[in-house]
Amino acid sequence: MTTKGQHVVPRNEKWAVRRTGSDRVAKTFNTQKEAISEGRRIARKHCTELYMHGDGRIRDRDSYANDPHPPKG
Repeated sequence: MTTKGQHVVPRNEKWAVRRTGSDRVAKTFNTQKEAISEGRRIARKHCTELYMHGDGRIRDRDSYANDPHPPKG
């Protein structure tokens, strides 16, 4: 899978969406829910991963990339 993706991270008491490897944010939101929604939209558009951060760690992630090994069933 691709290593590029979108990250939802806390930033200055708000939530931001940024690309993997970038310090620049795409957009800032008041709630994590709003940031996840925008991050998901961008990840789907670019067929990448969405990483949702919590207390400094990745707490969840979703893949919108082409999975070479999809689960059976």
